[in-house]
Amino acid sequence: MENNEVLGRKGPSRRAFLSASAVTAVAAPIVSHAAPAGAAPAGAAVAGTGSALTGRGPSGDLRALLRQVDPARIQATVLRLTQFGTRHTASSQTDPVRGIGAATAWVFEQMQAIAATSSGHMTVQKQTFVQPVSNRIPVPTTITNVIATLQGTASPQRFYVVTGHLDSRVTDVLDFTSDAPGADDDASGVAVVLELARIFATRQFPGTLVFATVAGEEQGLYGSTFMAQQMAAAGNDVQGMFSNDIVGASQAWDGTKPDPFTVRLFVEGIPTAVTSSQISIMQAAGGENDGARRLCRHQHHHAHLERQPRAQPGQVRGVIRETTSPDWTDVINVGSVTTVTLDIAKDNVQFGLRAVDSAGNRSPVAFPGVVTS
Repeated sequence: MENNEVLGRKGPSRRAFLSASAVTAVAAPIVSHAAPAGAAPAGAAVAGTGSALTGRGPSGDLRALLRQVDPARIQATVLRLTQFGTRHTASSQTDPVRGIGAATAWVFEQMQAIAATSSGHMTVQKQTFVQPVSNRIPVPTTITNVIATLQGTASPQRFYVVTGHLDSRVTDVLDFTSDAPGADDDASGVAVVLELARIFATRQFPGTLVFATVAGEEQGLYGSTFMAQQMAAAGNDVQGMFSNDIVGASQAWDGTKPDPFTVRLFVEGIPTAVTSSQISIMQAAGGENDGARRLCRHQHHHAHLERQPRAQPGQVRGVIRETTSPDWTDVINVGSVTTVTLDIAKDNVQFGLRAVDSAGNRSPVAFPGVVTS
């Protein structure tokens, strides 16, 4: 539902500061130095399974980067996006000052200016397609995503994606003429994407980073779906993704004020793309999808997603937690192996695997393949 409140013009607003907090929340998992996917206090190890996990704080590189987050710039972006009147997916594509077309052109210009600071490492494209008629698309409609790609230096095939949706709406999702400034839903998310792109553009990372504004979200996630399909068709290995939607809303639907230091993450349960054999492994091992924990715990403990090794054969480490524990609490170093047998009861704990490189960087935790006897 659209909250049509527009930011004030005098000084950094509360939403601007909340959006800055969201930038921090997304940036931390991508660039901070390695920390375990959920750290527990010393001595919290599961009995007989190894040593307790310990964490370390954000690196100096991350702290320096986060100091560059500019709340005033975030506020200015949100305010500018409200000035297009409406950004409804079916609004004008050709009006130079009003509608989704004008907003898209403005975002594209901002991304191009950011890319110009990257010494050629960042490219920007408009990804355009025609969405056929659907229950929220009365006529075939052109939808355009704006995508900035910062090429990785060592493992460019590994992608990390950050998005916000550019389109807006009023209560009637088919009303494309009324004003729908969309300050929080989702100019705020677009502002996060642009601020991250600005900060990251002058740096290089082993993996490839993608900063995108997508459209058609309110009509049925059409822009993001198309982008995901194109990345899959190109064989891109997407290791992590953040979609920023309604960042720093001034109040909840029931009128309550949010905690400015809390960022909520929403992830699907059992992934829709898993195969029947993968589901069977989960059932056999008594495990659940840990996608939320893999990203959320990385977020809250400043894990270094973008520089981490993939969870593949190499120096392998097992992590364990009690079924009642929200965080990984225990670690078992198993060495450079492709298979391992552990003397643990799978009904008592949740278990995952991660790769560790020579610098101590640790990958997100992956659900293992398990052979039961």
